[in-house]
Amino acid sequence: MLSEEIQRQTGLGAIPVIAVAGHDTASAVAAVPAMSERFAYLSSGTWSLMGIEVKDAIINAESFDKNFTNEGGIEGTTRFLKNICGMWLLERCRKEWTEDYSYSTLIEAALAVPAFRSIINPDAPCFANPTSMIEAIKRYCSETSQPVPETFGEFTRCIFDSLALRYRQVFGYLQQMAPFPIEALHVIGGGSRNNLLNQFTCNAVGVPVIAGPSECTAIGNIMLQAKAAGIVEDIASMRRLIAASVETTTFTPEDAEAWDKGYEQYLKVFREDI
Repeated sequence: MLSEEIQRQTGLGAIPVIAVAGHDTASAVAAVPAMSERFAYLSSGTWSLMGIEVKDAIINAESFDKNFTNEGGIEGTTRFLKNICGMWLLERCRKEWTEDYSYSTLIEAALAVPAFRSIINPDAPCFANPTSMIEAIKRYCSETSQPVPETFGEFTRCIFDSLALRYRQVFGYLQQMAPFPIEALHVIGGGSRNNLLNQFTCNAVGVPVIAGPSECTAIGNIMLQAKAAGIVEDIASMRRLIAASVETTTFTPEDAEAWDKGYEQYLKVFREDI
């Protein structure tokens, strides 16, 4: 309950204080509508976070080498995850283009471009905060002997292909270090509404992708309040209720051979020093 001093200062009276997950990603992961513990999550937006939920921290030479982190989650869980670039790349390009292209226009243009024409490492240092994202992408492609994107459709396809392939790379790291087989990838956050990137991600990682909810941080916060109020008992019951209450979209892998070849191409041009 509020302390007597705070009650006097605010005039709110003796109301309960509920400690929810203290970080937005922790609240978001609490709202993953998973029906089993064998899942990975991708919090997708301007930046992306991919990880798994485990009981004990994973701290070893491989996790150190791959730059994964362990963060506290609800009910004593640990979020073992890695930060990845996200729609930051496209958002920066959109600011530079003279015309304000809608996402539907960008997606249509991207689908008209051959797959894997140009591929980048979205987490290369050159994309952190360049003066010009367009020029940074051009320079990366030029220095890795690839076709240099010119049209907005070519840039969009380059970004979407590259993000999906980077997700595959990090997903592979998780598969190696997870203490359980990963059976599905849940995409949450604003990026869960990007159906094309979700399908590309699904094709790349090779497991079902369940997209939604987009407002997972708010939902996770609400559900922990519901737990404190005795409406739900634990994470599992929270997630069952969320799964029954929100609309999600499930994607299944397609074009496995093409995406395998695309990943081979990605590894050939993957650079961390540009």
